[in-house]
Amino acid sequence: MALKKYNPITPGTRFKVGVIRTELSKVKPEKSLLAPLKKSGGRNNSGKMTVRNIGGGHKRRYRVIDFKRNKDGIPATVKTIEYDPNRTAYIALLFYADGEKRYILAPFGLKVGDKVMSGEKAEPNVGNALFLRDIPLGTSIHAIEMDPGRGAVLVRSAGTSATLMGREDRYAVVKLPSGETRRILVTCKATMGTCSNPDHGLTVFGKAGARRWIGRRPRVRGVAMNPVDHPMGGGEGRASGGHPRSRNGIFAKGQKTRNKKKHSTKLIISKRKK
Repeated sequence: MALKKYNPITPGTRFKVGVIRTELSKVKPEKSLLAPLKKSGGRNNSGKMTVRNIGGGHKRRYRVIDFKRNKDGIPATVKTIEYDPNRTAYIALLFYADGEKRYILAPFGLKVGDKVMSGEKAEPNVGNALFLRDIPLGTSIHAIEMDPGRGAVLVRSAGTSATLMGREDRYAVVKLPSGETRRILVTCKATMGTCSNPDHGLTVFGKAGARRWIGRRPRVRGVAMNPVDHPMGGGEGRASGGHPRSRNGIFAKGQKTRNKKKHSTKLIISKRKK
């Protein structure tokens, strides 16, 4: 994978940086694994805007992803590596030996024609989903479960990976991309390797319209508003706006927002880096 710097033939391409997607298969998505995706525009069920700066964007269809990887012991062949507009990582279409088709998050380095498997019989190779008790220590993993059988919820973004640091009785010690080290039950599954599309964070939209295509509307800075509209608004001239905070008054720097009564707090060994 590599980055592409566009020639400045228009103002929109002057600073644009994109990803060259030569490794993706030039096919249409699997029709049986598509689902409709409705846009909310930031409105709730009564039509009131509850989230700002959301709306518009290109029409999408959801790709049903297998986050549980529960077809244990059945080998599958990677048929295609595809782009997914609903996430930053790429997805891989698997053809299982029993005829079923499923999408999974594509690890970096997975190629068309590779064989993958999940369960206890699977080897610790890229793309295989194993229980944390069976994964070698020091291995890079992604798509990690927090509750057995619930499906992967951690480390699913492009280019991210966690490291299996050790095992303590019923728990595995995992260091997450945020820097947090926490315990996770060894009966939870994780996928070997690093998530695909590692260059995603280096891309540059190049123009405001490119952000509108993905469904983001203009965002007005709080310091540019009036005091009635934002805690940081008002003042003569270009006033700084005081302590950085949200529209609701929640501090952006330093204020703890984690629930003190959250049951999983006792499983955290060291908090994420500040």
